[in-house]
Amino acid sequence: MSWEKLLSALGDKLSGNVPYIAMKADQPTGQQPMNLGDIEEQTEYYLTLQAGERKTRGMLTGILGGVLGVGAIFLGGMDLYNSRYAWAIGMFFVAFSIFLLPFLWETLRPLPLPILFNRRTREVYFEQNGVFYHCPWDDIAAVAYQFQLVGPYTGAMRSAALEVLMHQLKRPERQVLVSLGLPMGKDLELQAAFWEYLRAYMNNGPWFDEQGNHSESDKFVRSQLSINYKGSKNLGDEWRNLKKLHKESGGRNYLRLSDLVMLFGALILHPNELIREYTYKVAKRRSHSSWPQVVRERLDPNGPTERLIDLERNSGALEL
Repeated sequence: MSWEKLLSALGDKLSGNVPYIAMKADQPTGQQPMNLGDIEEQTEYYLTLQAGERKTRGMLTGILGGVLGVGAIFLGGMDLYNSRYAWAIGMFFVAFSIFLLPFLWETLRPLPLPILFNRRTREVYFEQNGVFYHCPWDDIAAVAYQFQLVGPYTGAMRSAALEVLMHQLKRPERQVLVSLGLPMGKDLELQAAFWEYLRAYMNNGPWFDEQGNHSESDKFVRSQLSINYKGSKNLGDEWRNLKKLHKESGGRNYLRLSDLVMLFGALILHPNELIREYTYKVAKRRSHSSWPQVVRERLDPNGPTERLIDLERNSGALEL
């Protein structure tokens, strides 16, 4: 896993001159650590990044159950109030079906696994279409490169990707570049800051301060993780905003049409977001068992700490 191989792969991929920053696990970039919102879970032993369909799983159940389902419940409640019991039962059944069917479809289908950084064994894992890739953290080769996406409606959009070089388990000659998050709307400095966050976690974590140095307090890490978007928080945020405006104005002329529209929109979408997040939580919990056995045992706080790359040298000691 060398920079030369990484930059060669990048050259084959882009075939042109692009601004880039090559990175290593033990070399700082000069940026302060920053979470860009792609972190799914961070514990004392491992950190995961959302990948692929994980970003959209639960959305269908949220839309159908949170909008159409809630609408059916409202209509059923109206029928119940007007003593139309048969119609009410029918609407409640429709609401239940609208939620249950997409919920089962989204939770029972296999969920693509996240990109996983294991602090205990100092490794990075990735799985795609049933093929497992990994690389040792201490020898990791990473690169951030900047480019532009041009569209007829959006114009030129700034983008920067952050990728690491990994190889297939037991097939080191098969290598892939794995993207750590979406590139849209980011630049080299932001991706370097996110790399510093990962470096701080793997080298000095699990908790660290604004400079990436080890800390016994999780205050900075929690503040960074709090920026991860959760639609279910919108209603509470809008309500707190109105209370703040009320307090600042002394209760006089503080209501604006835009604030009322935002509050109403958050209220309407609140069931949608709650259902979407719950569906994703169930699907994510079921996906944990999809990791190969060699990974699951290394995620155990009391499990082995041998690196997979070391076990590969003795193929008889490595079994999936």
